[in-house]
This record gives sequence, C-alpha cells and structure tokens, in this order.
Amino acid sequence: MSARDTLFASGLPIEDFVFDEKVVAVFPDMINRSVPGYSTIIAMIGTLSAEYAQPDSVCYDLGCSLGAASLSMRHNIQADRCSIVAVDNSTAMVEGCQEALLRDSAIIPVEVRCEDILDTQISQASIVVMNFTLQFVEPNARDALIKKVYQGLLPGGMLILSEKIRFEDPALNELFIDMYHRFKEQQGYSKLEISRKRAALEKVLIPETKAEHVSRLVGAGFQTHDIWFQCFNFASMVAVKGLQ
Repeated sequence: MSARDTLFASGLPIEDFVFDEKVVAVFPDMINRSVPGYSTIIAMIGTLSAEYAQPDSVCYDLGCSLGAASLSMRHNIQADRCSIVAVDNSTAMVEGCQEALLRDSAIIPVEVRCEDILDTQISQASIVVMNFTLQFVEPNARDALIKKVYQGLLPGGMLILSEKIRFEDPALNELFIDMYHRFKEQQGYSKLEISRKRAALEKVLIPETKAEHVSRLVGAGFQTHDIWFQCFNFASMVAVKGLQ
C-alpha cells in the first residue's frame, strides 16, 4: 500500500511537476484520488485487452508509470504467444514497475524499458495503451507519435488513449474544472494542495480538446474511434485500425 499523497501540502517553492522518487512513493494514492474513474479505466483496459489482443502480437503500455495498465492486460489477455512492452522515461517509475511485476503471478511476459516513448519502436502491435501519457508529450511531437502508433498496429489493432481534456466552450471548461476541484476536495485534498499542484502541472500537462484528439486520430489513419469513458474533464478513447 502506497503512502498518502501530501506532496503539495507544504509551503515549499512550487517547481514543475516531475515523476521522481517522491511522486513514485505516493503515486497509487495520488492517481486514484486525482483522476475520477481511474480504477474503472484500468479494469476496462484489461477487458478490452481480452477482446483485442491477437496471437503472436505485442501489447504496448506507453508511459506505464508503475504498470497498472500492464498488469491489467497481463491478467486478461487470452491470445497465445502475446507479450507486453511497458515503457516509461522515469527511472523511478520503471524500478517501481519492475518491483510490481516481481510480486505478480501472471505468466504473460512483460519487458519494461526506461526510454522516451518518442524513441520506442512500435511493431506487430495489437494493443497500444497511452493512459494519461500524451498530455505530457510536447504538443508538436504528438501527431508523429500517434502516426507511429497507427503504423505499428496490426490490422484490427486498438489504441486506448486516456487524457485530461479541455472544452472549447470557455464557460463549460471552467464549470468542469470547478467540478473536478470539488471532486478532489471530496478525496481529501485541501484547496491549497489543489492550487499548488495545478501550478506545478501548468507547463507540464497540456490538455487538448476532443476535436483536436479526433483530428489527430483521423490524420494518422484511424477511421473507427470514439470516447468510451468520460467523467468531468477526463476521458478515455478507443481507436481501431481498419482490417484493410
């Protein structure tokens, strides 16, 4: 069980958010108290993997953090000779992911890599998961990354893309931000913690609209795509590569 997240409770100077050892120590508590529906998204990644993982293929978890999505896939994939590649550029996250896998009893092989996902080669993929990952990638690199994912997917392969989103209507955007902050207060975060973390993420996490995500998916080649989960300004999409 992880420690409780109190990283932004103190009055220390606010720095840009990084996935370091301090964040790793509290990450399960942080993510579950910060992302509405996170546990549902993780569980359904496993359900989707049971349906879409193909024999003799690779399932990628890009921006794997401590491996929650990888473990969900690992316990649900039914396809023969399927493996998982989990990638993160944080050494602390990779070490934590490796430790979690050592405690796990499932038999599907998982390779954990410490590298920038922009450098990851995608091939023979039936599933690619980007669970709240793209939002941390430089905006000018996002189109090429999604195109690389599309090209590396097998026909019928699926991209699962979860993101914090913003709304084109300013009033609606502010409404859902306010609702999200109320959610965090209900999870035990103080207004000070919420404000300090928002400031730390401001230049690091850059959300986009649903329309921008759809345009990128279509531009990469995906013709089948939609949102399957949304709560306030958090959404998860699926996009499937055509069979032709």
